[in-house]
Amino acid sequence: MFAEPPGKLLLTTSGSTGARSGRITDAPEPDAKETEDIAALAKGGRTNVFGFLLRLAARLPFLFIAGRMYGPEALGRFAYAILVVEFAAQLATLGLRRGLAEQLSRTKRPHVHVVWDGLLVSFFASAVAAIILISFPQIMFPNSEINGLDRFLPLVIFTIAGADIALAALAYRYDIASTVRARAIVEPWTISLAALWFALPFMPFFSLRDGLILSYVVSMVAALVASLWPLFRSYGLPKGWRPKPLRIAALARRNMPLAAADAAEWGSRRLDLAILGLFASPAIVGIYYIAQQVASLPQKLKTSFDPILGPVITRNLEEGNLKAIAGQVSQVGFWIIAAQIGIALALAIPGEAVMGLVGPNFVGGTGALAFLLAAEAVAATAVVSESVLVYVARHRNLLISLSMLLLQAGLSVAFIQICMRLGWPPLFQAASVAAALMVALAYASLVKAIFLSKLLGAPVNGWRWTLLIAVAAGTIVGVLSTYLPEWAELVFGIPAILASYALVIWKWGFGPEDRKLFKMKS
Repeated sequence: MFAEPPGKLLLTTSGSTGARSGRITDAPEPDAKETEDIAALAKGGRTNVFGFLLRLAARLPFLFIAGRMYGPEALGRFAYAILVVEFAAQLATLGLRRGLAEQLSRTKRPHVHVVWDGLLVSFFASAVAAIILISFPQIMFPNSEINGLDRFLPLVIFTIAGADIALAALAYRYDIASTVRARAIVEPWTISLAALWFALPFMPFFSLRDGLILSYVVSMVAALVASLWPLFRSYGLPKGWRPKPLRIAALARRNMPLAAADAAEWGSRRLDLAILGLFASPAIVGIYYIAQQVASLPQKLKTSFDPILGPVITRNLEEGNLKAIAGQVSQVGFWIIAAQIGIALALAIPGEAVMGLVGPNFVGGTGALAFLLAAEAVAATAVVSESVLVYVARHRNLLISLSMLLLQAGLSVAFIQICMRLGWPPLFQAASVAAALMVALAYASLVKAIFLSKLLGAPVNGWRWTLLIAVAAGTIVGVLSTYLPEWAELVFGIPAILASYALVIWKWGFGPEDRKLFKMKS
């Protein structure tokens, strides 16, 4: 039932210089080639770190506007509707966010034709998802009335899926700047400005209940335009392309395990909100949503390595260079873990001040924020390992991901029931589902790293013990900063935590390969 595709660890094409028997080979390329790949990963990572900072600067205004001007109730309604729509959009991409790199690396057809095949099959999948949700809008709004144009929100699925595939095609050509521009500048700044505009009192045709959803639609359309324009400039128009239903159906069928793995990874970050929404009020969901959005900032740093990591991995798989892949996964894993732990410390220690920026009603979500930030840090190894597993063992990777979701769901419900039986406040339920997520992601990281190590015949480990010393330094500085006034805790405390943590990592944790991440010419 779950048989692996033939030649699972060696992608053979006409351009491959290795054996073509489909067997596992383990002949490493020259050191210069591995150094070149690390340099490419560093360059892409450097661009994405910059994009992360831009995204951070752009997302905070939206959270402030949403919390202060719309309130927890409207946020909760918005969060649940977007949860459902984005899940449908995730399925509609059919795994092509990462699978497109494999398709492009294995074909002799014009790449622009392959990209348009992907866009077309995604269009059909988006149409199916949109029709279902438009027919049953209660799925998006289970605890509120459906008014106005709420029913037609699923039309935004076309823009989300289309932008994702366009950016994946650009990333195959190492164009990460377009992803940064669309996702870190256009999308977050558009939603922030639109949310402010729809909240103004002289907007008579819109209510605060609808403002956030309308802002989201506007931002997704803007991101699609920002994605398609560079796609046309890079790949050109699909001259001579003709849709081939059988080829497109085969593409969709082949990508089903990858699409399911992507959905499982995405779902692990949304299942907590979905389960909480079944037990808690919209206001609690809104508070948790803000904590989730703050914690998702380092998650964006992690997933933004996918576009550059995918092409490097597929090319090394094509050449049978398995040890190089293990080294690249460990290298990128360390970069991500180190960055995420630092960000987690900087946002969790002054957590009350961070949540208080959104509004006084949101301070109670500090506990959930701490667990969510810890979850993102422990998840790094699972995500980086999966970037290889989706190509070499996609069915077994899917089974591990599904087992993680089952564990998360079971723990979430169990923790919520414990909180209810003990009579704890509702916000404890929010913290409990975040704790369940942390445990489930730790399980996935451990299992996927061990499994990938066995497949590659080389260790895969991004952890270094220097991180503990850096955490201790950042924690001491952070605890001291909590004695400052709240404004000073944010203005001076967060930079001080990051500086002390980064100093230890740079001085004792980084080696020559790590420093490539910060070389402007690589």
